[in-house]
Amino acid sequence: MASAALAASSTVGIRSPHISTVQRNHHHHHRSPPLSSIALAAAPARPFLQCRDSISRPHAAAGRSSLISSWWGRQQQIQEQKRPLFAPLEGLRHRRNAAAVASPRASSAAVTPAPPAQPWQGAALKPLAASIATGVILWLVPAPAGVTKNAWQLLAIFLATIVGIITQPLPLGAVALMGLGAAVLTKTLTFAAAFSAFGDQIPWLIALAFFFARGFIKTGLGNRVAYQFVALFGSSSLGLGYSLVFSEALLAPAIPSVSARAGGIFLPLVKSLCVACGSNVGDGTERRLGSWLMLTCFQTSVISSAMFLTAMAANPLSVNLAAGAIGQTIGWTDWAVAALVPGLVSLIVVPLILYVIYPPSVKSSPDAPKLAKEKLEKMGPMTKNEIIMSGTLLVTVGLWIFGGMLKVDAVTAAILGLSVLLCTGVVTWKECLAESVAWDTLTWFAALIAMAGYLNKYGLISWFSQTVVKVVGGLGLSWQLSFGILVLLYFYSHYFFASGAAHIGAMFTAFLSVASALGTPPLFGAMVLAFLSNLMGGLTHYGIGSAPVFYGANYVPLAEWWGYGLLISVVNIVIWLGLGGVWWKALGLW
Repeated sequence: MASAALAASSTVGIRSPHISTVQRNHHHHHRSPPLSSIALAAAPARPFLQCRDSISRPHAAAGRSSLISSWWGRQQQIQEQKRPLFAPLEGLRHRRNAAAVASPRASSAAVTPAPPAQPWQGAALKPLAASIATGVILWLVPAPAGVTKNAWQLLAIFLATIVGIITQPLPLGAVALMGLGAAVLTKTLTFAAAFSAFGDQIPWLIALAFFFARGFIKTGLGNRVAYQFVALFGSSSLGLGYSLVFSEALLAPAIPSVSARAGGIFLPLVKSLCVACGSNVGDGTERRLGSWLMLTCFQTSVISSAMFLTAMAANPLSVNLAAGAIGQTIGWTDWAVAALVPGLVSLIVVPLILYVIYPPSVKSSPDAPKLAKEKLEKMGPMTKNEIIMSGTLLVTVGLWIFGGMLKVDAVTAAILGLSVLLCTGVVTWKECLAESVAWDTLTWFAALIAMAGYLNKYGLISWFSQTVVKVVGGLGLSWQLSFGILVLLYFYSHYFFASGAAHIGAMFTAFLSVASALGTPPLFGAMVLAFLSNLMGGLTHYGIGSAPVFYGANYVPLAEWWGYGLLISVVNIVIWLGLGGVWWKALGLW
């Protein structure tokens, strides 16, 4: 009956789409499909046939439906009877097919190369070994006569840290923290002594300067001021640099903190200028403008600090020590007049020399002023956040200028300004926490201040000063040559100091006293040492308050920072002792 039904259905001129598909496959592959496939493919077509027949022949519908139902039930019984017999074979066939499919994957997995090893995430081993070796060798050398064991061991740790900071086996903050850890582990310093400088104002003022810079740039105020500068002076990179240099020099006598001046005002401005000119950190465009501009602004900040008594916080200390050593007072006008000629020459020459030996890749941009004006027009009027930022900055700078009269120090004024920015939402605390450079700078600068300070407290600096004095005094040279040697030793010993005030407090009086005893005119000697106490800050990235600020912008590699610092130090010494010496002779200082 079932076969008769199949034959009847095949002779009727009804084509199932499923059957047509099978037939097309038959023509394409030139082989007959299994009967079970045809039966299964044909089965769904019957309801459609039944539906059409029931409309045209209602009396035949019931009989045909019964016939189809009985046939379909019989087929299900046959399949159920066959399943137990063929199920194992079917399972075996499926497993073989699966194995055949899986075997190419397995073979391909076998020949797939192993993933590359992860790069080393720890310290650079050779620089780390050099740093440790420096400390160990010096530690094992016997301490000279007159030097305590603690002082000598701390010197070994300090020099090992300096080597690590130069070679950078790890980020600077990590190296400095390891140095403090070594000092505490070896009982060279107590924990309180090692971390005492984290309560010093200067590292915190530098960190706060980075937070101000974040708000300055985030609000768009930095771009607005930068475009104004470019519109006025931006036709050449050199002109842009000189405009910043002399702007900073004009503010120097009014703001007695070089850290506040550099970090709170000029770092945000310089960073905005660099970004506006397409010079960014990390994308290979640092040398387009940023590297030269950062180095120039830093090196000239130490010059402007030397030009005025109130331009650097440690300058009054030099005046007080000079008064105690030679009994003569240096007034504000005396200082300014003596520093005027060599200072102006240095402000002109130093940017030009750096422009020649460390030039920006973009030197002239005649279209820049026009483009800057177009940018200013697109920016429109100042936004609410820009107004808040500019008002906060003006109040903070005002407190830096008049803080002495109001008894508000620089770091307190900066904290007050940051509090306003946080409360108004111009800067968020999360953004402050994200300023990794600020926290890294705070860590390594405070660590160096602590170690250098305790080198002085342990008597190493006084021993060094006395030894130099005895050696130079015993040479029997003229006062000019003797003073020249003393000046060079005083200047380049600043590699061991992270603060101008610490250096002045440790060595100024001893060197001035010996110079006077050897025949150097006392006032002349005092003023020269006072001027150089600022200029020597340009040697390193930690020697003066503005150094970590500009170095922390990451536009200049450390090796280049130190190399050009040494070169510019020679330029400054030649200008200040050569041309300055002639000027001071005309003033009657010697």
